[in-house]
Amino acid sequence: MDSHTQAQLYLADRRGVSENAVLRSFHTFNFGAYTAEGREPFGSLCLLNDDTLYPGASLTMHAETPVTVLLLPIMGGLEYQLGAAEPDFLEPGQVGQLSLAAGKAYTVSNPYETEAINYLQLWFNEHSVTTNPSAIQPPFDLTDQNKLFPLLHGQSANHVYIGRYGGRQEGVYNLANATNGLFVFVLQGVFEVANRLLHAKDGLSLLDPQNGEVEFEALSDDAILLLVNVMMHQQSGQ
Repeated sequence: MDSHTQAQLYLADRRGVSENAVLRSFHTFNFGAYTAEGREPFGSLCLLNDDTLYPGASLTMHAETPVTVLLLPIMGGLEYQLGAAEPDFLEPGQVGQLSLAAGKAYTVSNPYETEAINYLQLWFNEHSVTTNPSAIQPPFDLTDQNKLFPLLHGQSANHVYIGRYGGRQEGVYNLANATNGLFVFVLQGVFEVANRLLHAKDGLSLLDPQNGEVEFEALSDDAILLLVNVMMHQQSGQ
């Protein structure tokens, strides 16, 4: 690995955690009452929460600044609702992309009476978002292995990709802009990314990789990772 590359590990067992009657949430970055040194937002990526929502429970999230939100179910389906709009449903293998202006909110609900659900929430600070909240469901197909699929569409300067890889399958990601950073999050399995070992729910931030390239290799079958190409000049917290 190039010696100029700046890297930081975010180990799964060192994440912040909060729990109440409706959910248990692990925080990769500072969130709510959780604050720790070195866990500030990574550029415009200001929130990465790994949430387990208990049976029949709901969670409402408020945006203090304009944000783009990704909702990614991991275990069980979820309902989400923007304001007074009709709720939509997501199941594993789907993603919801929400655009919210400052002061707007959305609600995530567990539609099951006896089972908990698990999903990721990613927030990106944006320069501006239309006054009217909007939601889309970008398509992707993880049955097509060993390739990356885009999850974030539209006007955002950030880019998010997901891929499912077989054991010992390799890949290379090229940053869209040399001034951007790359955040890697492993959803399932084990990867080696830029010569660093990452297990499930581990994260890794990278700045200034040599030639803008980041190499990765799956070390287990059915390994899934997120690659988040992050705009760095916009630093703002949740």
